[in-house]
Amino acid sequence: MIPSIHDRGSETIGLIHYLYGPGTKEEHIDPHLVAAFDPLTPDPGRDPKATYEQLQRLLDQPVNALPAGKRPERHVWHLSVRAAPEDPILSDEGWAAIARRTVAATGIAPDGDEAACRWAAVRHADDHIHIIATLVRDDGRRPRLHNEARRAQAECRRIEADYNLRRVPPGDGTAAKRPTSAERHKAEREGREQSAREELRETVRRAVAGAMSEEEFFDRLASAGLLVRKRVAPSSDVLGYKVALPDDRNSDKEPVFYAGSTLAPDLSLPRIRKRFSAGPPDTPSAQTPSGPATARRQAAAATWQAVLVVDHGEDAQVAAHIAAAGEVLDALAKTSAAHTRAQLREAAFAFERATRSHVQAETGHDRALRQAARNLVHSGPALGRGEDGATTAMAIDMLFFLVTAAAHWHAKKNHAQQAAAAQEAAEHLRAAYRAAADIPLGALYQRGRHLPQPLRQRQTAYLRQAVPELAERALAEPGWFALAATLADVEAAGHDPAGLLAEAAGRRELATADSVTDVLVWRLRRMANLPADANAMPERATTAVPGNGRTARPSTGRGDQPRRAR
Repeated sequence: MIPSIHDRGSETIGLIHYLYGPGTKEEHIDPHLVAAFDPLTPDPGRDPKATYEQLQRLLDQPVNALPAGKRPERHVWHLSVRAAPEDPILSDEGWAAIARRTVAATGIAPDGDEAACRWAAVRHADDHIHIIATLVRDDGRRPRLHNEARRAQAECRRIEADYNLRRVPPGDGTAAKRPTSAERHKAEREGREQSAREELRETVRRAVAGAMSEEEFFDRLASAGLLVRKRVAPSSDVLGYKVALPDDRNSDKEPVFYAGSTLAPDLSLPRIRKRFSAGPPDTPSAQTPSGPATARRQAAAATWQAVLVVDHGEDAQVAAHIAAAGEVLDALAKTSAAHTRAQLREAAFAFERATRSHVQAETGHDRALRQAARNLVHSGPALGRGEDGATTAMAIDMLFFLVTAAAHWHAKKNHAQQAAAAQEAAEHLRAAYRAAADIPLGALYQRGRHLPQPLRQRQTAYLRQAVPELAERALAEPGWFALAATLADVEAAGHDPAGLLAEAAGRRELATADSVTDVLVWRLRRMANLPADANAMPERATTAVPGNGRTARPSTGRGDQPRRAR
């Protein structure tokens, strides 16, 4: 059950007209009162003699009783409470009880307070109610509404338990501000998929991904087409910034600007500056890679090291790596090919919530990941095929493990919303992986099927030697042929297949992986520095049979490629 406190208003009659009206898309059905501060409150929805003006005058009476100079300008309080889609449809009596509990918890009308604010709860759909209240008590004083949003959330968690409804993860005050109802309605009117606030937040996050200086960050905002205003002190120091979409205008045709801190807590200028304070890494990887495939391979390597930190590191280090993982997701989504872009953007959008918690991140430990994000951005967009496409699958595979590790860490810390967000991101990464890996793994599958029998038997022996506990499962998976081809490539490149396979399997537990063979393929190809695209391997790499000098020509067809699953 989700409570949403909307922006305060100045006209009670306007909100009443909306609540009892047809809705922006004729979605309001049978609007009627389910509860109010007074049982005799007129209901314009069910009583033909009652009018909107009567209800407005009744609610506004304490406000109008004050001297003109002491009346609050924004005196209209508005709360909506929405049930989950899978929840049972509650009766009017059930919603009335929920309304009374909510106004009591928030401080609008505490239990037993006869001088409390006046309020009314209107239902115009099966799954939610709206509560309107005026913010002057009957005794002329103002209500005490400190932290009313948090108190509403806490009461809704208790309501869920009492009514056996879907349990929504509790918040911790680190979430980004949701778009207001006015912003959502404006987006609907203008045919936008997202509100301006959400679109700006996503664009700013992509701009900061991998940026190494304030100047570069602002240049990226301008390049993305945003209008940017800097708040400058008399000393010429920049104190903050605001951004706007060029076509998002108010009634005066002026751009609607949002401060970075109102888009998300970690997008304020001081918080962004903390990312730059550690500086770039002093390693060869700081050099911009020559192309998208190299950038993706480096991102996969940095991501895998981050998995180990999230599994075993100190909390401050883990928080830094999780935040930087969000930058890598943003950068990968920004530079991905069309067939993976939508799911990667959804993954980055969902994981954004998982990047913030009350654990203070220790900057500096995330350098490799932030450099990986930078390299992805500067290497340009990937083509989605060949080595670009195959290394994209490799990077997504590693990111899947990192995001899953982040979900487990948040769950252990009782960060319910962050854990749920990371799990949602993992599902989008799963879908993106299927789209990216289908062709490159299919090519490896074909090569593996056409390996000479003696060579394939030797790869089976390597598998049983290196990971006996997973061997039977791997051999039963369709991806075994792709793994066999990879082991042959590893051997042809001069590595010890069994030793490298044992190392790849031992870096992190694999029993819960959807496809053991998929994971091992990408780890081996990265660790052995093999081309991710099977077609980039020389023919002798997977067809030579040591000891007899014969080769078998691999098929290049795709006739029976399996549909891959993570």
